[in-house]
Amino acid sequence: MNTPITVILDRKGRNVFAVASTSSVAAAVVEMNRHRVGSVLIIDHGRLVGIFTERDVLRRVVGVGLDPSQALVADVMTTGVITISSTASIEETMVLFTERRCRHLPVMDGGQLVGTISSGDITRWISEAHRA
Repeated sequence: MNTPITVILDRKGRNVFAVASTSSVAAAVVEMNRHRVGSVLIIDHGRLVGIFTERDVLRRVVGVGLDPSQALVADVMTTGVITISSTASIEETMVLFTERRCRHLPVMDGGQLVGTISSGDITRWISEAHRA
């Protein structure tokens, strides 16, 4: 479990799916569905300012009756984004997912965004490691 998460990123790809904070919730959901992911990062002027997840859609949009075509991502995204270093181990990442009760983490390397990792990515890697 001391394997660095870069092993997973190298296998799954380092694509980062993002929208601007001025995007509508509906547009962000379209982007998530198009890429079949559970979150998009919110990047304004090259800077990570938030994350928008399926959980945000349920709690902050549907749960309070907002119109997704009118609501802006800026109003419902999660700010103060928790990130993880690309050198973090799979075990450290699992602990962070558990302690912070999150499912998606942006991965940073020297202040640069280099990918995202999800709890599903970790589960898949562990499952494949056990099968091998």
